[in-house]
Amino acid sequence: MPAPEGLAAELSRIVREAQADKRLPSVSAAAVHDREIVWSEAVGLAEIESAEEATPDHQYRIASVTKTVTAVGVMRLRDEGRLTLDDPVDRHVPGAAHGPTIRSLLSHLSGLQREVPGDVWETLEMPTREELVARLAEAEQLLRPGAYWHYSNLAFALLGEVVTRTSGQPAEEYLQEHVLQPLGMTRTTWAAEAPAAVGYLVHPFSDVARREAVVDGRAVAPAADLWSTPSDLCRWAAFIAQPDPAVLAPETVEEMRTFQSMVDLTKWRLGYGLGFALYRVEDDVFVGHDGAHAGYLAHVSALPAKRTGAAVLTNEGAGVVISELGIRLSRAVAEAYPRAVDEWRPGEAAPPELAGVLGQWWTEGHPMVFSFRNGQLESVFPEARLDLGRSVYEQEREDVYRVARGYERGELLRIVRDADGDPTKLYFATYPVTREPETFG
Repeated sequence: MPAPEGLAAELSRIVREAQADKRLPSVSAAAVHDREIVWSEAVGLAEIESAEEATPDHQYRIASVTKTVTAVGVMRLRDEGRLTLDDPVDRHVPGAAHGPTIRSLLSHLSGLQREVPGDVWETLEMPTREELVARLAEAEQLLRPGAYWHYSNLAFALLGEVVTRTSGQPAEEYLQEHVLQPLGMTRTTWAAEAPAAVGYLVHPFSDVARREAVVDGRAVAPAADLWSTPSDLCRWAAFIAQPDPAVLAPETVEEMRTFQSMVDLTKWRLGYGLGFALYRVEDDVFVGHDGAHAGYLAHVSALPAKRTGAAVLTNEGAGVVISELGIRLSRAVAEAYPRAVDEWRPGEAAPPELAGVLGQWWTEGHPMVFSFRNGQLESVFPEARLDLGRSVYEQEREDVYRVARGYERGELLRIVRDADGDPTKLYFATYPVTREPETFG
């Protein structure tokens, strides 16, 4: 179903104003709701010299948005048991210096320098895979691992090498086969495929646009080399919001969307999960990434609670703050749709061992309510100062459950019974839980 008329007009206005006000050769954007592309539009020139008009099908380099695809590949290998997030990188790339963990690389907490060693942004000669590993010792360990967020293309080049060596396929091939193709992202490729927009730099004090060189990423490809269209990137936004289990388990994508590091230490408006950027706008957190390369800017983001998202691409490498433009589009889409609500359907009864557990209990003077929903035991603190969410349990053994998702993840719930087998007390994260309010001790 196409976007509501008012939304389509607003998105079109935002894109056209940005193209004109920021003097961008072209801007192409799209929006998604509930996995359906609801709007797309392109304005301006894909190639200035030939006056080729941009269309929604033109590819643009999406630069660092590539990192999110690489991160999904890493997490897929993690879920297959082929690596852990706390593995040092040299466990999978023998000889790699410094030895940051995979988790720290994904969340930009490794402390490694930003770029691969050498003056690569002057020579535009990126290292081969062999050169990357051989020269890694030349890279500086700028910060103590885990101390501060520090963005690093080098980190994602290393993660690409981890994917290559762990999967037994070149990272680009593995990610195309196991991530992009299953999602139907047929216009997302590792090299430009026609029609593709030409990248430019517009002079800040004149209307002259100069072509930028196309840089071959080589070993840095897993950090920055993908090309795509806004509609394909909206399929990626839909995956972020509503993961396809054939690519990655929804719980794993939720883990990737969970905060790991803070960029903006004073306002808390930009953080990182595992490969995903987290943009906080008032009470909402949009999930996605920006991209910037010679001649191109890109942004994609989703609001999982609304199952909405947007993507915007331009063939100018410095003319606009792409995150501001992208979030403006993504926010407009989110505001046009109600919060996603799954239809309730009757389910199965609670198993006999939970008889006497369901209902209201008390701990630390606060009510705690247990229920059985969607085939699992859940609990919630209905009067908590903060919205703690639900705790969802999985049974470990008789009368012992562990929080699998939600509040106090990982903690145990123990059931204490009387001689007749009736529950008389619970222990939640070691705190006593009783049927009536009681004092400590």
